[in-house]
Amino acid sequence: MKEQPDRRFFEADTCVIRLFKCSRRCKTISKDNLINEEIRAREVRLIASDGTQLGVVSIEEAMEKANEAKLDLVNISPNAKPPVCKLLDYGKYRYEQQKKEKEAKKKQKSYQVKEVRLGIFTEEHDLTVKANNAIKFLKSGDKVKVSLRFRGREMGHIAQGQKTMERFAELAAEAGTPEKRPEMEGRSLSMILTPKAEKQS
Repeated sequence: MKEQPDRRFFEADTCVIRLFKCSRRCKTISKDNLINEEIRAREVRLIASDGTQLGVVSIEEAMEKANEAKLDLVNISPNAKPPVCKLLDYGKYRYEQQKKEKEAKKKQKSYQVKEVRLGIFTEEHDLTVKANNAIKFLKSGDKVKVSLRFRGREMGHIAQGQKTMERFAELAAEAGTPEKRPEMEGRSLSMILTPKAEKQS
């Protein structure tokens, strides 16, 4: 009797060939969304390009509908069970997504906190010079931390330090308003000035 070949060998060999073929055509096209052959789910919740809910269908049926419409099958909600996929033009979809991301970044306000240091008995002229520097920072969109450090016996003149800080705020008032009123932090008195435009928004 002729010995029959082991079917498990051929099945395993066929499986390897299939995996090899799939690895060649299923290259990852996107980092954010799986599309077309990248989608491994057996069934998906399908949405048409116009937003119509088409219900839960097999991945094969979803791919057929994508091919018929000459669109891509895009997994827009991979964590859902089953995953939610939509029929759309992936190139156009990515372009719109990137455009939204750029607009969002533009709207994000980035600023630095600049510091201006004062002395308890800083003279008016020096105070004006420092205030003008603070105005430049504020007009460029940065916040300004104004600090005044008390040394030794100067701790007995906190009231004078408060007056100096208030005068500084008056001189810089055209460009900024106090976000935080002058308060003690250890041996220093400090306040934060915020650009007026930001305060109003």
